Amino acid sequence: MGLFDFVKGIGKKNTAAAEPQAAPATPAEPSAQEVANKLLGHIKALGLPITGLSVSYNGASDLATINGQVQSQADREKIVLAVGNIDHVAKVDDQMTVATPEPESKFYTVKSGDNLSKISKEYYGDANQYNKIFEANRPLLKNADDIFPGQVLRIPA
Repeated sequence: MGLFDFVKGIGKKNTAAAEPQAAPATPAEPSAQEVANKLLGHIKALGLPITGLSVSYNGASDLATINGQVQSQADREKIVLAVGNIDHVAKVDDQMTVATPEPESKFYTVKSGDNLSKISKEYYGDANQYNKIFEANRPLLKNADDIFPGQVLRIPA
C-alpha cells in the first residue's frame, strides 16, 4: 500500500501497554523505541490476525513502519489506521503483505461537525448506511459516536 500521511498531534493518546522492555527513566518526550513498543502493543490489543508483526518508529520524521502478513486487505487497512490515528505518528509506511489481495477501501479524514451518518450520506447517498462505516472500522471504533476531527476512517465500497 505504501506511505500514508496523518495529522500529528491530534490522534488518540496511545495508552496501550508497551511490549515488555527494560525501562529507563522516562523523559518528557518518549523515545522512538518507547513509541514503537506502544504501537506494537496497540496493534496486538486490537486482536487483528497478523503474523511476523514488527513496528519501528523514527521520531525525527514521525514515521511508523509496519511489517508482517495479514489475511485480508481490511485487516491491513485497519492496522495502518490504528497506527496513524495515534498522537506521535504523522506517517505510516505500510510494508505488510496480504495473503488474499482485494481492492483497497477509500479513506476519509473526519472534519469538525462530522458524524457517521453525515459521512454515510456523502459516500452512499443514505445517512442510514452509517453502520457500514462503523463496522468497517471496528475494532478501532468502540461506538458510532467515537470519532474526532483529523481521524482517518475506512469507507468500504
